[in-house]
Amino acid sequence: MGIISIEKVDHLYWLGRYTERVYTTIRIFFHIYDKMIEQPEGIYAKYCERLNIPNIYTSNKQFVRSYLFGEENPDSVVSNMKRAYDNAVVLRDELSSNVLSYVQLALNTLESCGKTTAPLLELQQAVDYLLAFWGCADDYVEQEDCRNILKCGKYVERLDLCIRLDYHRKDLEKEYQKLINRLKKTSLCYNEENLNRLREIIFQEDGEKIHDQEALCCLGGLLS
Repeated sequence: MGIISIEKVDHLYWLGRYTERVYTTIRIFFHIYDKMIEQPEGIYAKYCERLNIPNIYTSNKQFVRSYLFGEENPDSVVSNMKRAYDNAVVLRDELSSNVLSYVQLALNTLESCGKTTAPLLELQQAVDYLLAFWGCADDYVEQEDCRNILKCGKYVERLDLCIRLDYHRKDLEKEYQKLINRLKKTSLCYNEENLNRLREIIFQEDGEKIHDQEALCCLGGLLS
């Protein structure tokens, strides 16, 4: 197995995080959008608070456009997809053109969605391209360590979002196990104390409240 440079490790990890962030936030957005139809203005405020992003939005309609497609909004879905692409493009040799193409297609689709008045169907296409990206990565990324680092980023991001969005404890336990199984197969240096404390928080007795902020702190310091 070839040696992966520290720079490439960083790009792989953040490619995993950003692609998962886009994938999960689009799926969550579909649920928020349904609620917006039935509920008054400002339903997005709680979502912003949970994700710890500034609530810069003035209406449901403006939230949809800016949060999904605002290129000047650093927290928008399209901005995160561009970050994913920026990380992917320097990994062409590690990923292969086949894998990279799905990142490009997802970005192109999101940019196209921003120019339409009814973007939901095209948003689903972006989700499909991201799923194809992960499936293609399993087939075409030859180095096992590359795949594992990529998926570590994916599961760190997914667990982070699950904690922030108050997912069921069983979901947190499942995502933690996916992360630790993948992490143990990599050459990454990680904080064993943070990993163990995170497990204690997530796998505590039923009925006990998850300490969200402490869990996020442990997760944030896992690979730093």
